[in-house]
Amino acid sequence: MIAEIIAVGSELLTPFRQDTNSLYLTAQLNSLGVEVEFKTIVGDRLRDIVRVTSTALSRADVLFFSGGLGPTEDDLTREAVAETLGLGLRRDAEILESIERRFAERGWKMSANNAKQADVINGATVLRNDQGTAPGQWISGKANGEEKIIVLLPGPPHELKSLFESSVLERLRARVPKQVLASRVLKITGMGESACDARVAPIYKRYPDVSTTILAVPGEIQLHVSTRTQSAEAAEERLDKLVGDIEGELGDYVYSDNGDSLEQIVNYYLQMRNATIAVAESCTGGLVAERLTSITGSSRSFIGGAVVYSDALKTHLADVPADVIDVYGAVSEPVARALAEGIRKRCGCTLGLGITGVAGPTGGTAEKPVGLVFHALAGEHGTQVVKRNFAGDRARVRWFASQQALDMVRRKLM
Repeated sequence: MIAEIIAVGSELLTPFRQDTNSLYLTAQLNSLGVEVEFKTIVGDRLRDIVRVTSTALSRADVLFFSGGLGPTEDDLTREAVAETLGLGLRRDAEILESIERRFAERGWKMSANNAKQADVINGATVLRNDQGTAPGQWISGKANGEEKIIVLLPGPPHELKSLFESSVLERLRARVPKQVLASRVLKITGMGESACDARVAPIYKRYPDVSTTILAVPGEIQLHVSTRTQSAEAAEERLDKLVGDIEGELGDYVYSDNGDSLEQIVNYYLQMRNATIAVAESCTGGLVAERLTSITGSSRSFIGGAVVYSDALKTHLADVPADVIDVYGAVSEPVARALAEGIRKRCGCTLGLGITGVAGPTGGTAEKPVGLVFHALAGEHGTQVVKRNFAGDRARVRWFASQQALDMVRRKLM
């Protein structure tokens, strides 16, 4: 079965509101083996909702609407779906009574326009909404000569989730073919999107029953693979083979094949090696420490550190010799090395991490441009320094720098 999710609401077409309901619905549908191939956002205009509904009926088996079931003039989902299907609306006395009772229980007087929430499309099954006044509706039957399922859900997320779980999930489970949609997320760092695809495309093309998507996100490449079969065992076996082939090609560029973040993987290796770490950060401003401490249990391996933004604090807290800063400048390989070694000695830990760079957008020079970052990792057997030039705004440079730093730790501990 192919599903389409239609989010109704002009506010979703502005910069101020996001459609989060479709993320929840997609997860629920995928758990039933139903693939969402289309998502649409449409404003509160009857003609537009009718047009979108008609298009969705031509290409999807299951249609989910969220929003547009309220009491105001611009809540038009019921009317649009009814018009598209050529069906009428009836006012349900029982629903109207329950809405009136809900208002009375709260000591409020129901406005006359709330009555439209009791309008039900002819032939639809009413889905009770315990969290609000707008009930959902379930319509099943033939449209364009094919069996379709259409579900109308309220827009407020807490209402939509409650109604889906209480009234839609089991009803849908009984209607969809038994199937399993399994997926994996491989996370890759240290190479670009085109280079990654050039190496893995010949592999995933050998698996026509697996859907593959490559996404470039700051500091890493994500490879999403999914497959649909009759059993979980068959699906996982198919993905195991593909993931194994890709990891065999990319080696340690792949840091996770189950969706874990880089900081989770680093924390795992630190604890597995019974190692500890401290950080001395300049341009990242504590971002590496924040990422490491976001993981539960990180206190067993993360000792602490310092944000040494000024030259004076580099000397005072991480023992960077002042003459080294004078000679080479704060953004330099010797200073990064001294930061890592100094914080490691100060904190008495296994590893010391030092970062210094030019995050921008100002402060760059021809010799030391914006985006230049030095990373140093000090350990018992010496110190490794990596120089990188990152492109992008201040936030991107800082994130890329933190990603590079954590990847150095991962590779060291591997």
